[in-house]
Amino acid sequence: MSFIHLEQLPFVGMSSEFVGETQGAPFSAYIVSARPGQGPPLHQHPYVEVAFTIEGSATITVGDEERDVKAGGIVVIPADMPHRFVNTGDTTLR
Repeated sequence: MSFIHLEQLPFVGMSSEFVGETQGAPFSAYIVSARPGQGPPLHQHPYVEVAFTIEGSATITVGDEERDVKAGGIVVIPADMPHRFVNTGDTTLR
């Protein structure tokens, strides 16, 4: 079992990331703050990722499917599935 405080997560560009794989868990969790137009390139992980949209709006691509999400939206991304998002709103995406 691991206990980690948010302040211990590394900050890389626009997000803080907890990669569960390094803690013996097959998933990852991110705290993302992205400015309008910002988002990562297409990428994939060997673990499931769950994206909770807390505020703002984005377009998320998972495999060949593209969807618009807004606050309250949840996206489950299967392991090894290429995915990306871009903040399509005019406010910060979290």
